[in-house]
Amino acid sequence: MSVSRREFMGIASAAALAGVVGSACSGESNQSTADADAAPPSGDDPLGVRTDFPVANESLYLNTPYIGPSPQPAVDKTIEFLAAKSRDPILLREMLDEEEAVREKFSRLIRAQIGEIGLVSSTSEGENIVVNSLDLKAGDNVVIDDLHYMTSLVMYSQLAETRGIETRIVRNVDGVTSPEAFAEMVDDKTKLISVAWISNRNGYRQDLKALADLAHAHGTYLYADAVQGVGMVDLDVGPTGVDFLTTGSYKWLLGGFGVAPFYVRESVMDVVKPDRLGWRMVDERLPDYQYTIYSDARKFGYATPAFAAIYQLSGSLDYLLNVGTDRIEQHTVALAHRLHSGLTEQGFEVFTPAGNQSAIVSFNHGADHEVIEKQLNDAGVWLSFRENNAQIRVGPALFNNEQDIDAFLDITKGWRETAS
Repeated sequence: MSVSRREFMGIASAAALAGVVGSACSGESNQSTADADAAPPSGDDPLGVRTDFPVANESLYLNTPYIGPSPQPAVDKTIEFLAAKSRDPILLREMLDEEEAVREKFSRLIRAQIGEIGLVSSTSEGENIVVNSLDLKAGDNVVIDDLHYMTSLVMYSQLAETRGIETRIVRNVDGVTSPEAFAEMVDDKTKLISVAWISNRNGYRQDLKALADLAHAHGTYLYADAVQGVGMVDLDVGPTGVDFLTTGSYKWLLGGFGVAPFYVRESVMDVVKPDRLGWRMVDERLPDYQYTIYSDARKFGYATPAFAAIYQLSGSLDYLLNVGTDRIEQHTVALAHRLHSGLTEQGFEVFTPAGNQSAIVSFNHGADHEVIEKQLNDAGVWLSFRENNAQIRVGPALFNNEQDIDAFLDITKGWRETAS
């Protein structure tokens, strides 16, 4: 028998946190939303998805910014692939067809052309491909911000050391790095503006169009790490003007590890060159061992990909397209605003700016990290400690609901009462 959210809230508010979920939950059925008998949307499940996410009924999972749980249909698709491989290995042609299906589905998800979508292994690989194509040299500069992901900070610091480029870092003010702040750093020697579309640190959502306009006005490009955005919020990529964008599939895309969609705007496709070569980029075989290479984003695939991850991503993309990222954004951002408001009322210092349009909220907890970590673990609450354990990052996903947020706020309320 599973404990209801109402019961969980009552238990949490009474501070009887130890073993709440682990002792009371046994999980629920793995019924797909595609099934005729799937539960209709309700106040407890506004998007009608919770039965596809066992974790939603076994714990209070608020950690999708770290790793997103896969819906059961995506898991089933992956298991079918692995089972087939054990009995009668799938033909390469079928696996490559599934890869093409993923490119097509992702292009629909972000409203791009399929030729603008390639598949690489990780978000970091996408940015490396872009940077290695720009022929950066001494005197050039790249503009990033301090809300960016660590890979970019490492990359550009190394390029400053090895090639003599200048790395210009926009410093956040109260969790915000505005387009106006970027404009103060950009000049005609800027070769790239690189940002996390939605910051992994505090969920701050960049204005991609404003940054793309800024970059293009100076004859340069905009790259966006979108691993914390695509799947959580709706994206029509064309009007943003972003030139390059990569997203991993194991967070808000609800997939696995080892495959990352890589978007390159058609008008700048020739700017970016493959940084390695192999059989999978071949468009046509010519006489005397000569070959032509794809001219679209397929040119970035060079070797056998992680096919199990491709099947898993294919299933999760079907799921997201069925639910609708516009609905997911409306739902999850509203939950984040509810959380932000509650934390602010309780007196916490919230690092995420008020009114921010993403589902991620970070705040300084001001408590003994080891004490509250044990409390949260005992209660079956999943989240991330950040900034040397001084901050907590929370990210409600499509399967979360208002009761989840209120249950978490009942717990944090106790920390403030203890502190006072």
